[in-house]
Amino acid sequence: MIALDARRKVIAAALGATAVAGVALLYRFDPNSAASPLPGCIFHALTGLYCPGCGMTRMLHALVHGDIAGAASMNVLALLGLPVLALFAFEQFAQRRVLEGAVRRIAFDGRLWIIAALLFGVLRNLPWAPFSALAPG
Repeated sequence: MIALDARRKVIAAALGATAVAGVALLYRFDPNSAASPLPGCIFHALTGLYCPGCGMTRMLHALVHGDIAGAASMNVLALLGLPVLALFAFEQFAQRRVLEGAVRRIAFDGRLWIIAALLFGVLRNLPWAPFSALAPG
């Protein structure tokens, strides 16, 4: 069993409760609905362009409902990043390594994720195939 100090236990409990509340909201409300209380992308509303995060709420909604293909169609980069984020969070709180070597360096390299997000943001706004498939929905 993994021993956590008191501070890490409180943080883990707060993050866990927040995650449960977020999943409940995403399960209950459909962000594709016009009456949804979940906000849309302000960047897209102002510019008409898709930012790297556009479609994340709809991606998470589809994922909560078990629709992996639908989730991938909304934001494939965020979908691929979720397991990496989960592993990173686990390693930080448990203070225990899961990944080693080159895989760890690549997966947890923030610079690579920033470059990937910027490239994804540009490519998903190109109006021709195959890049148009990266746009949400």
